Amino acid sequence: MNIDNNSKIRVRIPPSPTGFLHIGTARMGLFNWLFARQNGGKIVFRPEDTDRERSKPEFEEDIIKGLKWLGIDWDEGPNVGGEYGPYRQSEREEIYKKYILQLLSENKAYYCFCTKEELELEKQAMQNQGIAPRYGGKCKLIDPKISEQRILNGEKSVIRLKVPETVIEFDDIIRGKISFDMSLTGDFVIAKDSNTVLYALAGVIDDYLMKITHVIRGEDIISSTPRQIAIQRALGFNEVQYAHLPLILNPDKSKLSKRYLETSLNDYKTKGYLPEAIVNFIALLGWHPKDDQEILSLKELLKEFDLKRVQKSGAVFNAEKLDWINQQYIRKYDSEKLMEMLLDFIPQDWKAKKDMIVKILEIEKERMKTLAEFKDLAEFFFQLPEYEKDVLIWKETPIEKTKENLAILLNKLKEVDEFTKQNLELVIAPLAEIYGKGDLLSPLRISLSGKKSSPGPFEIMGVLGKEESLKRIQFAIDKI
Repeated sequence: MNIDNNSKIRVRIPPSPTGFLHIGTARMGLFNWLFARQNGGKIVFRPEDTDRERSKPEFEEDIIKGLKWLGIDWDEGPNVGGEYGPYRQSEREEIYKKYILQLLSENKAYYCFCTKEELELEKQAMQNQGIAPRYGGKCKLIDPKISEQRILNGEKSVIRLKVPETVIEFDDIIRGKISFDMSLTGDFVIAKDSNTVLYALAGVIDDYLMKITHVIRGEDIISSTPRQIAIQRALGFNEVQYAHLPLILNPDKSKLSKRYLETSLNDYKTKGYLPEAIVNFIALLGWHPKDDQEILSLKELLKEFDLKRVQKSGAVFNAEKLDWINQQYIRKYDSEKLMEMLLDFIPQDWKAKKDMIVKILEIEKERMKTLAEFKDLAEFFFQLPEYEKDVLIWKETPIEKTKENLAILLNKLKEVDEFTKQNLELVIAPLAEIYGKGDLLSPLRISLSGKKSSPGPFEIMGVLGKEESLKRIQFAIDKI
């Protein structure tokens, strides 16, 4: 979706720092980033930490680190600065208070003294009559001066917005025209008191003061939109444009399970997923390019991305698809660069053998789905695992014949000076034609790796070198 260059696009990434960064927040951040960067717009990072009990600095730090790891940056925010700060909602209490008092003084909001018990009785009565529960507006009739006196007397209350019984319509960039009958909503709470604002009001005030033009967020909070529009209208603010992203679903189309939804992005990083692969994967959660290309770099995403191509229906989280995408990126990586990325995933004593690791990557990265898998795939290069002699036998070949074949190979390999794949193939290929490919190469490969499944023997010997390869073949002969 391309915007007129004269328009000053401003979006926000407003995570709640009540937990670690997860896939849903990362996708929201990515879509905002793509839209803004594609259209020369600005991005505001704005922690919505109105939930004082659950919001923690370590969660905010994790979210910042995670987004930056993915390549998502911003132009304004707590650690960047900007002309519309402060950017944490917890630091904007006085700003919110001004607007709460404005709504009260203009008789667009009022104090509600109803207890939880009264509200529950009212809800049950409406349900019994087949009416959708909503606040009946009892406290709206209280004279504002009397309300103020009750507040001074220490009576508990909340602040509700007076909601006109009208239909609110807005054009969602993704979903088209959406209508809400506000008579079914009732007057809703916007603040606990004049000093404690709730999410809906705080977000509206921040969007206005920070000149946000587009709000791109998840479908799960689409029900908040008409309420926020009602607040905008009550305060005389201009309305923003909305785009609600589809829910992320399990493969069976049920709501995404907590093990994925609440999994920290750090967990994916720890398991060896690459940032490019995660960006690619989450970009395809509900969006696809015109040609249905599946592997797209960030540069390609910037070129292809269009909010209007975001689907309305739920986006399926397919863990196998993430593994496949990650595998494609691992395969494309230069082995030297990939080796540097592996340092957090391998034992300390391996790190002194970087040249060897590069060689192993050349033959193993095709099989790697994550960086963390390298250790298991490569372990036999550093230490031959225990194995039974029976695994050396190819099909019905007698064990003595297997021993003879390994001895033939050992003697022939002693004559080879340089253990390269090409040299080894030239020497052993003619022998395989004489003695049988399976009879010769299968026990050779297993003697080198100790595993039923591994790369080919020529590739393994190219990594192990002559001395270690001959030592392992002799060990197999002695085992038989």
